[in-house]
Amino acid sequence: VASRVIDNLRKHWLKRPPSKPTLLITQGDPFEEKGIAAVTRRVSDELNISRGLIYLDPEIADYHFSNADRYKVIFEIPYSQMRHALEIAKRGRAQEITEHVMSALQIKNDLRQHQGKSLLPSYYRDFALLQEVTKAACKQISGSITLTHTSSDISQFSVSSFYHVGLDLGLINEADIAKFPD
Repeated sequence: VASRVIDNLRKHWLKRPPSKPTLLITQGDPFEEKGIAAVTRRVSDELNISRGLIYLDPEIADYHFSNADRYKVIFEIPYSQMRHALEIAKRGRAQEITEHVMSALQIKNDLRQHQGKSLLPSYYRDFALLQEVTKAACKQISGSITLTHTSSDISQFSVSSFYHVGLDLGLINEADIAKFPD
C-alpha cells in the first residue's frame, strides 16, 4: 500500500510540483503494523517528509491525542485550532463543513437503513469533521494541498468517503488529489 501511495505522489508531483516544502499531515491514527500510521511512516521515510499531527481535542475523544503515532512529527495542533483558522479566514466556514458532513452522514445512514444495515457509529461525525476541517484549514493556511488515499476503491461507508465534502464546497479541487490510476 505504501509503495502505491509513494508512486502515486511522485507521479502527481511530476505534473504538479509542490511550490513549498512538503509536510505529511496525519490525523491521530495510532501505530499498527498494517494500519495507516505504518503507511504514513513509510511515505515519510521514502519521500523524506516530516509529519504534522492534527488530533481531536480531549473533550471530543480523550484517547486520540495520547494514542496518536508521533514518528517524525514536528508539530501537533488540536482540531479546535484548525476550526479556528478556518473561521478567521471566513466566518461560518467551519459550520458550513459541519452541515455538509452531517448531511452526508444522514444520507449514508438512510442508505444503510434501507439496506437493513446498522447506522454508522457516532464517532464517524467527529472523524469526518477532523478530516474535512484539516484539509480545508491546511489548504487555507499553506495555499496548496495534495490529497491522496490508500486506494482508489473507497467504501461509500468509510470516513474517507467524506472527502467529497471538501470538493462539493470548493475547499479543495480535483487537481489537489493525487488519483490512483484506473
